[in-house]
Amino acid sequence: MTDTWLETLITETPQQGFELAITLSRRGVRYTQPDPAVLKKLRPDYADSAEGLVAASQVVAVNFQTIAAANNYWRPATQG
Repeated sequence: MTDTWLETLITETPQQGFELAITLSRRGVRYTQPDPAVLKKLRPDYADSAEGLVAASQVVAVNFQTIAAANNYWRPATQG
């Protein structure tokens, strides 16, 4: 995969940041295993696995952490 699709980690909202984190996670899997037939074959192994789903959620969370840091989502709220 040599297409350039990720221009920035900056997003307008945390929701968009979370969606970008999911995209990063999914693309990471496709880069690691580029054969769609193998991905389809392996999916039943993790789709019904609590451990597999938790692991997938952890990958999304780490990616969201990175995006949140890039967007300064954890800045202190302004006091009014």
